[in-house]
Amino acid sequence: MKSLLITGDRSGSGKTSITLALAALLKQRGTVQTFKVGMDYIDPSYLAAVSGRPCRNLDNFVLGDGQIRSIFSYGCQGADIALVEGVRGLYEGAEALDDSGSTAAIAKVLDLPVVLVVSAQSITRSAAAIVKGFQAFDADIRIAGVILNQVKGGTHREKATRAIEHYCGVPVIGAIPRMEEMMLAMRHLGLVPYREGAGRGDFDDRIRTITGIIGNHVDLDRLLALAKETPPARGDTLFSPAPEQDVRIGVAYDEAFNFYYADLFDVLSSLGVTVVQFSPIHDRLPDADGYIMGGGYPELFVPELEANDRMREAICEVSRNGTPIYAECGGLMYLTDRMVLKEGWQGRKTELSGAMCGVFAGETTMPARRVVSYVEGTSAKGCPMGASRFRGHEFHYSGVVLDPSTTYAYRLSRGIGIQDTCDGAVRNNTLGSYTHLHPVGSLDMFRNFVDCCRGRR
Repeated sequence: MKSLLITGDRSGSGKTSITLALAALLKQRGTVQTFKVGMDYIDPSYLAAVSGRPCRNLDNFVLGDGQIRSIFSYGCQGADIALVEGVRGLYEGAEALDDSGSTAAIAKVLDLPVVLVVSAQSITRSAAAIVKGFQAFDADIRIAGVILNQVKGGTHREKATRAIEHYCGVPVIGAIPRMEEMMLAMRHLGLVPYREGAGRGDFDDRIRTITGIIGNHVDLDRLLALAKETPPARGDTLFSPAPEQDVRIGVAYDEAFNFYYADLFDVLSSLGVTVVQFSPIHDRLPDADGYIMGGGYPELFVPELEANDRMREAICEVSRNGTPIYAECGGLMYLTDRMVLKEGWQGRKTELSGAMCGVFAGETTMPARRVVSYVEGTSAKGCPMGASRFRGHEFHYSGVVLDPSTTYAYRLSRGIGIQDTCDGAVRNNTLGSYTHLHPVGSLDMFRNFVDCCRGRR
């Protein structure tokens, strides 16, 4: 199996479009397994779609080195090529003086060669200085090659390529022209999720165009020559299915709720769970021992969510009855009394308010402060996730204001949460938080939730 990592010199370097296209092109040569560095849901939706396999997240702020290797090995089973997309710039992470949460950390844990995407707009020889600096910054990082992006023309390409190969001793294996067609559709928290855009003619055409451009300007043979040769991957006991699937958990999954890490479903299976997917927009609530409601963009579907009053009433009823519910971010928003979209947000002419489930007394407003950060904290004994220390991520542009009497199960030492470093609102056996947890990094908490569901049988 061949493996390598694609990263950028900064956010906006173009690595996402380039990695997406490379995954699609390499799939024509073999089975491609993709990975994404960082706590991110949207880029993986693209990589999973073009590769035909679940994209898995790797982040050493929330995962230990052994867990990262286990996820990588498990994901690579049956693959010919492993392609890892970095996050932000190569060395960006959670801290200023160490590489926690960075792409560089993942490259070192997995011993992967790095292909650096450099935004070369308006620079030629200076591109070599950038690459040289990245090489010198950490001697344990192996920058094996470079892809130039935002190249204006032939002279620009030739001068930048000659400088990098002369001063840095690494090959330039591609030079992408500056073209508007290379841009993917954006939204207030990043890219539009693939599930939402797919099937729309202009969106699908843009993906095909990007893939064609990259195919014409990156040498795939040279790219694969830079990859690391590794033995075929083996499975990992971390994800071994339980001998008996004795718990049913409903997982909300549709156009409004689709922010889940791929490992969640393998972890649930290993804990004896049969997953039943349902749509809060389109369906009735299925019978289950518990429910998980992930994040997404419910603010874009307020009228549709309000219209399915049978679903909202059923969720409120099972919560009152003590059925365990775990809701993250978008799921939390859906469990409040109402969602309010302010006048002016995304061009709205008037304010829009829609009734939600009413499990938690309070309301969600859009927009509010944009929050994208790591979190650390502890959860309280007696909540559906159990008592534990945890690390996770918060990622939202909404504000949730709950009744002052609300009980919170999470206390954050890093991050904002729902209010004043309090997160994890609890009512009965329902927990709603802005914190997103990785199911492997917080395995004990998910095990406690499943046991809580099992106890309801």
